[in-house]
Amino acid sequence: MNPRTLNPSMSSLLAFEASARHGSFTRAAEELSLSQSAVSRQVQSLEELLGVALFDRIGRHIVLTEVGRIYSLEVAGALARIRDATVQALAFRSGGGSLHLGVLPAFGTKWLLPRMSDFYAKYPEILVHIHSRVGTVDFTSTGLDAAISVGDGLWHDVVAHKLFDEELVPVVGGSSDPQRYKSVEDLCSAQLLQVAARPNLWLEWFKMQGSKHGRLRLGPQFELTTHLIQAVSSGIGVGLMPRFLVKDELANGTLRIPFEALSPSGTAYYLLIPPHKANHRPMAAFRDWLISQL
Repeated sequence: MNPRTLNPSMSSLLAFEASARHGSFTRAAEELSLSQSAVSRQVQSLEELLGVALFDRIGRHIVLTEVGRIYSLEVAGALARIRDATVQALAFRSGGGSLHLGVLPAFGTKWLLPRMSDFYAKYPEILVHIHSRVGTVDFTSTGLDAAISVGDGLWHDVVAHKLFDEELVPVVGGSSDPQRYKSVEDLCSAQLLQVAARPNLWLEWFKMQGSKHGRLRLGPQFELTTHLIQAVSSGIGVGLMPRFLVKDELANGTLRIPFEALSPSGTAYYLLIPPHKANHRPMAAFRDWLISQL
């Protein structure tokens, strides 16, 4: 087989990967600072080289074919590894580097960011770019170097460093009637506010308490925990929160815990790193610093 077929040009691969990610030649062209026709030609030349169609053209829209979808996953991962290798080489040259970290929004706001000044004091040459992510992180498609997520520890294809266990507590507004909620059973009739990413959290919590509740009054869902905290503070309903996320609100009286209950959730917070990035110099520095904060 002609070696050229197995080694497409970098420009054609970049054009294809950006087009696949955006689903648009125009948006790919904007990202790559090229014309739309130039990107289209690069993708077309790649298709001719491979002898397969990577996109179906439907009017002005493009949709990945099945072989295109599979190829895009592999190409995206390969380009990410090339970028990572380049960043590492530059980091050794300059003594610094950078990393892109995905974090749960509330974790970033309430726990990580207040501590980052300490990291920069120790490692002023390393930049940590923080991206909010809810749910499972796909390192291949996002280009992230690491993520902080909550889970049961059954992670696959990543290096996982456990940070701390999650401790869940029921919380109500600070101005709510102290006599209203004194036990787990008192919450059965309350409006229970939820985080959209964890819709079964209240059901699991009541089961952990050994409660033989009837039908719960599940209230509105919120995508962000910070919004849920505000809703509980405003008296809309009762929330179930990791204790560390509401430490400030508990201290200033905006929220209060109506009664103590069994609090472990069986989940914990983890730093997740793709194996090929575990020894990345900025990553190693951030990992060691993060663990030292615990």
